[in-house]
Amino acid sequence: MISQKTYQTLTVDINDKVAHIILNRPDALNSMNVDFWHEFPSVIHEINNQSAARAIVISSTGKHFSAGMDLAVFSASNSDDHIELGRKHDQLRRLVLKLQDCFNVLETARMPVLMAIQGGCIGGAVDMVTAADCRYCTSDAFFSIEETKLGMTADVGTLQRLPKLISIGLVKELAYTGRRMPAAEAKAAGLVNHVYEDQASMLTAVLGIAAEIAARSPLAVTGCKEMINYARDHSVADSLNYMSVWQSGMFQPQNDMMEIFKAKAQNRAPEFEELTPIDPLKIF
Repeated sequence: MISQKTYQTLTVDINDKVAHIILNRPDALNSMNVDFWHEFPSVIHEINNQSAARAIVISSTGKHFSAGMDLAVFSASNSDDHIELGRKHDQLRRLVLKLQDCFNVLETARMPVLMAIQGGCIGGAVDMVTAADCRYCTSDAFFSIEETKLGMTADVGTLQRLPKLISIGLVKELAYTGRRMPAAEAKAAGLVNHVYEDQASMLTAVLGIAAEIAARSPLAVTGCKEMINYARDHSVADSLNYMSVWQSGMFQPQNDMMEIFKAKAQNRAPEFEELTPIDPLKIF
């Protein structure tokens, strides 16, 4: 079981079909070291492949959500001075692609991913939270595209995803300056859904939202996620066409819809079949 494994950078707890992943390096401001880049996508893949939950909540410990990339990750990649320059640059490109894939998994996961953010959400942490479905934060939270201040361009998803969430002019200002965006501004801009007074009240609320999602048909919810993400990146016409194809195959009213009607008649909560587990090694 996923929740019984031991990780170096995070903990995982699954209750009532909600997976709660907690970044757990508070003394290092939950910075993303080499272990994190291996463990985080592995956990998301396992939850997704095993259909172990119907919603995922990601939070962290300590004063700040995450200080972003541990720069030792890049230092380690620059240690092979004997490699020919072109090949070394190809190696770096593939490292960046691998890092991007670590957060792409949040979009490709079949279940919604909710972020609960306290304190600083800096650099690589912005890359991560923009790949989630929904973001919530505390009143002391702030967001910073810190890479610019370090003399580099953010490269793991912020510049590609943030313009789909808030106005492009504001994205450019934040990226060019690296300034902090406080919680109130993030809420006004549409980056976060709600601002809470403290972390405890935020976690209670966000886990409650996740529980509400988990009570719905997982097939209906994953369909919503698939269609919304597709529509974000395609025309209305293409998205409507894909919707018709999806619905013609996935919509089976005699199953989940009928269960809802029966549950209402019997004054009980509906019970839905889980999504089919994915075996990446299975040959069809």
